[in-house]
Amino acid sequence: MIIKKFTAKTEAEATAEARKELGPNVVIMNVRSVKQKGIFYFLKPPLMEVTVALEEEGEPGAVRRRVVTPEPPASSDPVREAVSQVSSLVNADLEKEKEKKQEEEYHESVIEEKLDSLQSLLEKQISTPSVTAEPEQSKPVPQPATEDESEVTDVDAELLKFMKLLYNTMIDNEVNEKVANAIIEETRKSAKPGMPFDYALAATYQKMVLKFGTPQAISPASRGPKVVFFIGPTGVGKTTTIAKIASQFSVDQGKKVALLTADTYRIAAAEQLRTYANILEVPFRIIYAVEEVEQALEDFAAYDYILVDTAGHSHQNESQRDQMNGFIHSVDGLAEKETFLVLSATTKYRDLISIADTYTAMTDYKLIFTKLDETTTLGNLLNLKLHTGTTISYVTNGQNVPDDIAPFNPQKTVKLLLGGK
Repeated sequence: MIIKKFTAKTEAEATAEARKELGPNVVIMNVRSVKQKGIFYFLKPPLMEVTVALEEEGEPGAVRRRVVTPEPPASSDPVREAVSQVSSLVNADLEKEKEKKQEEEYHESVIEEKLDSLQSLLEKQISTPSVTAEPEQSKPVPQPATEDESEVTDVDAELLKFMKLLYNTMIDNEVNEKVANAIIEETRKSAKPGMPFDYALAATYQKMVLKFGTPQAISPASRGPKVVFFIGPTGVGKTTTIAKIASQFSVDQGKKVALLTADTYRIAAAEQLRTYANILEVPFRIIYAVEEVEQALEDFAAYDYILVDTAGHSHQNESQRDQMNGFIHSVDGLAEKETFLVLSATTKYRDLISIADTYTAMTDYKLIFTKLDETTTLGNLLNLKLHTGTTISYVTNGQNVPDDIAPFNPQKTVKLLLGGK
């Protein structure tokens, strides 16, 4: 099967181009309006993009040519007859495998096209609950949808195949198997016989967006400075993330920001943050004891935000954990605070669970995921959000300060987890 997109000023022109190139038997799969690219793109009228499909000969549903070949002379050679039978069986298996692959590719293209058209509509319709959902892994896990005869009585077999494809796509994106099972099972139970694929896709998309919840950025304190602690293991990019957030507050919003670091284990980390502070022209201070945090609160009482970098050490080091715990709780009752656990999207799921559980015993926190540009799978974002029951606030996708950081976007992330671009 050939699937191709054509773009022109009007739908009729795009369709005419498709038929001119591929022939009159093309099938129109999707039509949508797209913005033009280049300088002053916003002044140019939108174009119409038409996605068409054409079944090639040898595919299911295509017109097959009948090729007449001369019959081989009769032979009584049993070896030759056996070889001929084996060859026929192999060719039949190859043909079935080809048809199966083409069907999968067709469904994958349908998913991507429908995600493009459904996303803007669903974003307007979805109302996210204010209460954070309970972690899914604490609930009984339903079995994955199958194509057994007992299951097909309620839902069309073709729809089950489509939901199985969604399940496999989530697994490929490293969504935890239990989480993917639960999501697909919820969709399957709400489906009805004869429902189109759009229903399963829209329902799954909506359920996943709701599970992510509403992201919460750093908010100002009602009075005095907001103290923001950044915690997490080594090498996840805490210092760079702090610099990005400080730049947005100081340069973009004109807020008064002070930078502190409690990371006295790595001189390079302190010097890196000092460099960023000099560039932004904001105060910088190294703190060695809890009392110095309290002094900083007095010195920067007129500021809007005090951002505190902490030592990036192993979460298994008990003495360092105790020291960090002292810093985090040193402002309790003295100032409003928020704590962010900074994690890398490239970290293995089992390690993420161990890290998150360690810090959960220490304090409440929100999540920041870094290094999204260094991985092709984002399933761990959903996995850890459901495991911790907390909020994902920011994500970073590069080293550039302050550009490569943004508030977490549930809709965009779910689109990627379901196979969109």
